[in-house]
Amino acid sequence: MTITTATRPGSAHICHHQPCCPAAAAPDRDAALVLVAHPEQGWSLLCNGIVLFDDTGELLPDGQTIAPHRPTDRGVA
Repeated sequence: MTITTATRPGSAHICHHQPCCPAAAAPDRDAALVLVAHPEQGWSLLCNGIVLFDDTGELLPDGQTIAPHRPTDRGVA
């Protein structure tokens, strides 16, 4: 299987799905399709260039990191 992606200046991968996956900067970025899954290593590569980790942490295409953000982490007193 061959996966082709195009890029444009200032952006991550451009999705070829219809409808397109959310961009890496979009609030719903985690809804992008999984291109490569490595559950044995605890990560997946999404169509928008994000590496999503099993603990819900993320590595964005520009190198920024998003700390794990599980819904159960909120509201703990």
